[in-house]
This record gives sequence, C-alpha cells and structure tokens, in this order.
Amino acid sequence: MRYLDNKKVDSIVKEALREDIGRGDVTTSISISDSIRRRAFIISKERGVLCGIDIARKVFKNVDASVKFNILVKEGSSFKKDTKIAVITGKASSVLRAERVALNFLYYLSGIAAYTRKFADRVKGTKIKIMDTRKTTPTLRFLEKYAVRVGGGYNHRFGLWDGVIIKDNHLKAFGIVKKRLINESRLEKLITVLRRKTNLPVEIEVESIKELKAVMKYKPDIVMLDNFKPSQLRKAVQWRNSNYPGIKLEASGGINLKNIGSIAKTGVDFISIGALTHSAPCIDYSLEISDE
Repeated sequence: MRYLDNKKVDSIVKEALREDIGRGDVTTSISISDSIRRRAFIISKERGVLCGIDIARKVFKNVDASVKFNILVKEGSSFKKDTKIAVITGKASSVLRAERVALNFLYYLSGIAAYTRKFADRVKGTKIKIMDTRKTTPTLRFLEKYAVRVGGGYNHRFGLWDGVIIKDNHLKAFGIVKKRLINESRLEKLITVLRRKTNLPVEIEVESIKELKAVMKYKPDIVMLDNFKPSQLRKAVQWRNSNYPGIKLEASGGINLKNIGSIAKTGVDFISIGALTHSAPCIDYSLEISDE
C-alpha cells in the first residue's frame, strides 16, 4: 500500500545532496576531521506523524555508507514533541553533511502525512475515503502521494494517463457546455467514445444539481461535485440513491478541517482535498549531536 519506487527515491536523494553539498561542505571540511566520530539523534520539535524516515536513512547512507542509522519510531506512527525518532552513529563530518537534506525530507513529508491524518480522523467510522489531487509540487508527486497514504488517505489518479476525469474545461472545449447548458447528445457521444477506447473508470465534474441529473443518465463511474454546499451534497446523494445507487459521488472544492465533518455526514463516497499536498504545514525536527 505504501510502496515507493526505490530508483526514483535514490535519484531524488542524490539530486538533493548535489543541490545542498555542491562542490563540498566548506565549513565541515575545514573544521571537522574525518577521524572524529559522534552519535546524533533526530528529535521531534512538535507532535506529528512520521513520514520519510527510510528516505532520511538513504540520505545518510548516500553521504557515507558506514554511518549507522537506527530507526526508533515506525513510519506512519504518531509521536509527541521531544520524541527521539532515530539515532545516528558515524563520522561527525558525514552526519553534518547529511543533516539538512534528511531533515528537509522529514519536515515536508511528515507535514503532509500529519495533515492528512487530521482529515482521515474526522471521517473515522464512515466508509468515506479522503483523496488527494494532482495539485502537487512538480517532480515530487510520487513522494507527496506516498505521504498521503502514510497519513491514512487514498490516492486519486496519479496523472493524466491513469484515470479519466471530464472537468469543466473539457466540457467547454468539446462544446458540450455553453452558457451553463449541457449538450447531452455530445456528452453521450464523448462517454461512448471513452468507454470504447479505454477500460479506465470515467469521472465527470459537475457544478450543480441540474448538471448532476443531466450526466447521471450516461452512467459515469463517478461524479465529482465541485464546490457543493453540504445542503446541496445531501440533495445530490439522496437523488443518486433513488435513481443511480451504483454511481459514486465525490465532494471536492473548499474543503477544510472546519467543514469536513458536515460534508462527511452528507453520504458522499469520496472527499478530494487539494490542500493535503499544497497547503500542509511542515512538522519540525532537529538533529542533535551528543557531546558525550
């Protein structure tokens, strides 16, 4: 479930180290002898959900394969402030060179995981799935979507190639929607072509109950309800249950920790939240070298 492509991880770790170390760590090279060995701890500076610890270990191992990196907290676990996350033993110079890049991965990914966990906890006890979106950092999507999974969320399509979503701009570009009116014959033709040419699930975005009723008769797999208020979502779910109970409904747009509870009570199947990856606050960690 939490699978990460090791080749992609290795590549991005190496690139991050090149970015940070460049031609060499001038301060460490001048001031710290390679003969000096130290023990260090990664410590949480606030509560959170751990994500990226294996990536942090890769960072240290890429800098110096002889460094020992012992993980003290399991990936995906919640922790409190001042928790020792990992203990690192090796050349002090190696620890210093790897420190910032390793912590940056942890800050970032743990932030996404912790933020996702907050949303997932709000819908606990229901069958609703909290989903991410494609609103991600270029080239880092695979890591961000991994962090969502670690936090208890689910991945929407990874890219344009593994899922069909007909959004408002598609409908306008195809001439299906003009002045808020749907040309149903064109919509039917589009869905027929998609069904014939791909086995992927078909999802359509709508912006009103009227549009929902118009597209449902062509039996998409999922209908995305964009920026619907909770009262509108309830009406949409009731109408779906009475007419097309097999079609899934996804709430999307303007969803936050304050309104997620009321949206979850409407009966939708999925809730997609762009903020999981574009607005998650980082979780702070420090690396402390022991002076013993």
